[in-house]
Amino acid sequence: MLTFNFSRYSPVFVITSIIFLSACSSSKYAATEKIYKEKAKDFSKIISSTPPPGQLYDSLGATNQEWIGSVNFGIRKPNFVVIHHTAQDSLAQTIKTFFSTRAGVSAHYVIGRDGKVVHMVNDYLRANHAGLAKWGKDTDLNSSSIGIELDNNGLTDPWPDAQINSLIKLLATLKKTYNIPTGNFIGHADIAPRRKNDPKNFPWKKLAEAGFGYWYDNILKNPPTDFNTEMALKYIGYDTSNLPAAITAFKIHFIQTDITPKLTPVDILVLYNVYQKY
Repeated sequence: MLTFNFSRYSPVFVITSIIFLSACSSSKYAATEKIYKEKAKDFSKIISSTPPPGQLYDSLGATNQEWIGSVNFGIRKPNFVVIHHTAQDSLAQTIKTFFSTRAGVSAHYVIGRDGKVVHMVNDYLRANHAGLAKWGKDTDLNSSSIGIELDNNGLTDPWPDAQINSLIKLLATLKKTYNIPTGNFIGHADIAPRRKNDPKNFPWKKLAEAGFGYWYDNILKNPPTDFNTEMALKYIGYDTSNLPAAITAFKIHFIQTDITPKLTPVDILVLYNVYQKY
């Protein structure tokens, strides 16, 4: 253990040293913050390089290609928000998982049961939260979305008001900042039928009432006799290549009390009402 004889130094030096040592010892995530900054620095070098490395359309005929930088460009912005539950037991456990290179997963935000919001990946960067997924024609949701993980074990945990209220505040900021369409606030189960079921038993209606995602009306109209349920699911965004899985995903989001892979008459009424909103 190192020791210091502060009596040999000036009061200013002593105070400065104590503050510095205290900051170092209390910085619980100093090591991972360093890795984050190094990776961000590497990405900035790639973006600022001219010409961009590895972007020649013909590496053999490079003389037939020229780089001339345009003045009209900007940063790619997210167009979707995907909500997850962590399926873990605490906020700290999830943060630890997102530090694991072996796990290889992350999210832009994690929200604790007490409402604490932890920002872990810059909104403009690609987090590894969606995995193999599809929504509409988009097959790379990691690149086009912001991922939000909610601290919830996915089994018995309730959804505390503090957590949902923080989520709604965050969604309001994201919607305004990136002009995200109302219908583009979705769940992990929506984009990954068969593979995922989160967030489970989630208060989507409360989010829809705040302007994030759609919900069905209290009074439901009967669909026409030729209403095609498969086409309606596909129009909303669901991947219907496995229709039972798509039905289950829809029911996880909008029905919740019954998630069997078959549409009941009531389910069809709900589907028709939701479909009309899209």
